[in-house]
Amino acid sequence: MLQLEITLHALEDAVSTTMSTLFTAILLAAFWIALSGHFEPLLIGLGAASVGLVLLVLRRMNKLNKESCRLTASGGMIGYGLWLMGCVIRSNIDLARRIWHPSLPIQPSWSRVDTEVETPLERTLYANSITLTPGTLTTDVFEDHFFVHSLSQAGLDELREGEMERRIRRLGV
Repeated sequence: MLQLEITLHALEDAVSTTMSTLFTAILLAAFWIALSGHFEPLLIGLGAASVGLVLLVLRRMNKLNKESCRLTASGGMIGYGLWLMGCVIRSNIDLARRIWHPSLPIQPSWSRVDTEVETPLERTLYANSITLTPGTLTTDVFEDHFFVHSLSQAGLDELREGEMERRIRRLGV
């Protein structure tokens, strides 16, 4: 009976890994076709080779079915993405103004920003969100703080207000 359970468990793992690999391959191929828009045999072959190479690398990394965390496209995540795009647009405008109008100060600074995000995914999302926002760059990530370079003190002050961090923590990832 124990042998049958072990065999069934191994079969379930094999099927799960195969389905995950197939889904990843289809997703990568669709993404490649959507980006390239070319259907010549040579380019389709190169795209298939690219998908195969990515699947091989993922398999070697053992990440196809054993991800430590997953980021799902929930309503909260979509809302955060839209909010972040608004921040990126506002920061782009602010940065362009600082460049075009010398009366607005560019005062580069590098500072510690304390954070209360808990999971590795929250830290990654927060650090990348800071870096995506023009004028700020996360240079180092620790458990309870980041080091951030900013072109103005206003950028650091906005981070310290904590709106971005609160939104990420609300996602519960």
